[in-house]
Amino acid sequence: KNNYKQIGLEMWSVCRKALTKTGLQHVGPQPALPTSGPTEQLQEPSSTIDWTDNAQFGEHIWFETSGSGDFCYVGEQYCFAKSLQKSVARKKCAGCKISVHTMCMEQLEKINFRCKPSFREPGSRAIRESNVVRHHWVHRRRQTGKCRQCGKGFQQKFTFHSKEIVAISCSWCKQAYHNKVTCFMLQQIEECCSLGAHAAVIIPPTWIIRVRRTQTSLKSSKKKKRASVKSSKSSKKGVEDGRWKPFLVKPLPSQLMKPLLVFVNPKSGGNQGAKIIQSFMWYLNPRQVFDLTKGGPSEGLELYSKVPNLRILACGGDGTVGWILSVLDQLKLRPQPPVGILPLGTGNDLARTLNWGGGYTDEPITKILSHVEDGNIVQLDRWNLNVEPNPEARPEDMDEHQTDKLPIDVFNNYFSLGFDAHVTLGFHESREANPEKFNSRFRNKMFYAGTAFSDFLSGSSKDLAKHIKVVCDGTDLTAKVQEMKLQCLLFLNIPRYCAGTMPWGHPSEHQDFEPQRHDDGCIEVIGFTMTSLATLQVGGHGERLHQCKEVTLTTYKSIPMQVDGEPCKLAPSVIHINLRNQANMVQKAKRRISMPHLNDQQPVPEKLQIRVNRVSMAAYEALHYDKDQLKEASTPLGVITVPGDSDLETCRLLIERLHDNLDQDCDDVRRESLSSQSLSKKWCFLDCTTADRFYRIDRAQEHLNYVTEISQEELYILDPELVVKETVGTSPSMPDLPRPTSPGLPSAGCNNCDKNVKTDTRDAKAKYAELINCIKTEDLARLMELHQQAADILLQDAAGCTLLHHAVEAGSKEILKYLIDNDLVPTSHLDITERETGETALHKAASSCQRSICHCLVEAGASLVKTDLQGETPKQRAEKANDPELADYLENHQHYQTIQREDQETAV
Repeated sequence: KNNYKQIGLEMWSVCRKALTKTGLQHVGPQPALPTSGPTEQLQEPSSTIDWTDNAQFGEHIWFETSGSGDFCYVGEQYCFAKSLQKSVARKKCAGCKISVHTMCMEQLEKINFRCKPSFREPGSRAIRESNVVRHHWVHRRRQTGKCRQCGKGFQQKFTFHSKEIVAISCSWCKQAYHNKVTCFMLQQIEECCSLGAHAAVIIPPTWIIRVRRTQTSLKSSKKKKRASVKSSKSSKKGVEDGRWKPFLVKPLPSQLMKPLLVFVNPKSGGNQGAKIIQSFMWYLNPRQVFDLTKGGPSEGLELYSKVPNLRILACGGDGTVGWILSVLDQLKLRPQPPVGILPLGTGNDLARTLNWGGGYTDEPITKILSHVEDGNIVQLDRWNLNVEPNPEARPEDMDEHQTDKLPIDVFNNYFSLGFDAHVTLGFHESREANPEKFNSRFRNKMFYAGTAFSDFLSGSSKDLAKHIKVVCDGTDLTAKVQEMKLQCLLFLNIPRYCAGTMPWGHPSEHQDFEPQRHDDGCIEVIGFTMTSLATLQVGGHGERLHQCKEVTLTTYKSIPMQVDGEPCKLAPSVIHINLRNQANMVQKAKRRISMPHLNDQQPVPEKLQIRVNRVSMAAYEALHYDKDQLKEASTPLGVITVPGDSDLETCRLLIERLHDNLDQDCDDVRRESLSSQSLSKKWCFLDCTTADRFYRIDRAQEHLNYVTEISQEELYILDPELVVKETVGTSPSMPDLPRPTSPGLPSAGCNNCDKNVKTDTRDAKAKYAELINCIKTEDLARLMELHQQAADILLQDAAGCTLLHHAVEAGSKEILKYLIDNDLVPTSHLDITERETGETALHKAASSCQRSICHCLVEAGASLVKTDLQGETPKQRAEKANDPELADYLENHQHYQTIQREDQETAV
């Protein structure tokens, strides 16, 4: 240990000399001794990007965090909050991911550790180096992945109060090295940074230049003399359209680069938006990520308007996308940058149309960036809505709540009037009056259902056809609308509507019309009765009326309408619908870039036999960052045989057919026991190969993914309604399902599956009792002998206790180590809980202050965040047992498990 510290000191001394030569002073904290206590009144750290004259070079972007105080970046020796770690607020920088106590902010300033620079100061470096991006090295006490130099993993210390720095990594390219002279070579400091895997979409800080205000001390005569010369210039440095701008963007065009602007609506998708902002700031330049609640998209689009090959990512609902497209119209950028979508809203119909899915779940941000970079550019029709008052309207047809104009004069998705707009308007008005009552999706849906039902009973839209006139491309459809007694009229631009339904119907059903497209300059006119509206969610469709390029809609009374989800009650009017323009959009491309075992110039196999495994939601949420553990916790469903080039839509049909066959081949008793284990309608595929963790694939994107891209011999699916049964005689990771012996077929003995159950259970209980007795008497030799005789180590007693529980209760460290070190207990078995208390083995060990057993369980991978039925973690159990040192040890590793999940995508 002393040698390691000596190496570290020598390394720091040599690095400091090298850093002085290169001008970089931000390798890591070497804090000066504090001269005074913490300042009582500290300036509140910024959580936004500063675009004013006061912007500081290398300024951190702070967000609230619940990270452990042991990871305060100023270091343990100089941390003011060392004795108050459990109560002092902490901040985490989104740009470099360091955590600091708020009361240690001043100390961080003293050691002069800056965040990765997001812009360039004029004249700060030599001209020849003005376009060079340097590494931004940061010390890490925890690091995933492997060292770039030696290829070995970053071993974490499992000793009490271990806070040693194990790695040095770059905030730009994410390269990481061991904190050793042999790994982190001095020449690495002087290298230029490549910006990592996403260099093509990152806007380098060297492109963004801060402009200093010019001196105003010139004499007025000189100003007048030079006025004509200055006015003749096309532009003035730092001034655009008469406004002073502290920053300019000077790009270096390259065919290989596709710089990206990210606009995030943090109000969309619950709290997803706020977290996504931080993730993008970590992977990109923080100055290419914009919070739409801080001024909208105009400033960002104006600033980067001259960047070639620019792409935009809109993170929000369809309304957010429409907002950005409208601002692009106003700015008249040529060419218009294409817009991709990260769906955070509720409906996301435009996102579904462009293959981005129905909502963001947990796909890694790195994958999102790759999809935006590789996506295809397509066109999207946009339609004008010109409203004029109807001169033939009568006063009795007016309404006191009506408006003279629509909330939006252009639509990208749809424009509708009648029943659906009336329900949306009722919801909108109620939410405006009482916003606190509409803070959950479930409540919102219930309100929608209630409003729709009451509107149906009142029949407020049943006479819609009598008060409108519809003319499409010169064809009057009014008589047809009245004949069908339509209660809702929909003008649809994209195939999707109302959270994924297809009101125009399946393409095979369009015998009398052209296939529906979002770029053909035509709009689909669809009518609904109450019956056809009700069948939309189960695959039904409306009445196909017309495909046209122009519409004239005349209303003779106040009618509810909505434009892309924005409702109003419009006064009697004449509405003209015509094509406005076409916007450039990024469509997510079908994946064909990572065929795992088919890239080596091998032909695609005609048939593939793939085993299908099912994962429960509980196992997924706990283990999806650990592939090996989640695979152990999965349960086999069967084997399917598919063509080698099958996409996931094809696999879905085969999997559902496989499960139906298994269910039919079981007898009545067996089928009854399977009822709670039936494959739910909400199951989805899991990608287990293209990222460092499992992640869900949206059902709307299944046609984009080939089975060979997300699986290697085994396919994993997530069933949110799966409940894994844990009983004596059954492995806890295996549900009570028949085991297939051949592709697609159940086991031959399925009909006799209940025979000999009593005998097997009696034998299992006898062996289990003998195993427990071995633990109580600490007879390791006899336990090993029983195991060799095929005694099931994974059984549980009636209280849900495993052998680990009994080993902890008996204090038998040797037996517990034997069970763990010989891989007799899978990782998923470590966190099984007792039924009465909800305790895991680690809870029991912490309560009885058994440090060595706690150490053994933690090192094996036992969960430190799992709570018992009282809501307590193992750390809290140790605190109750008055063992602060054990509690600190568990807290350190609890935080490590948490940041492993948060930062897993940063692995090298």
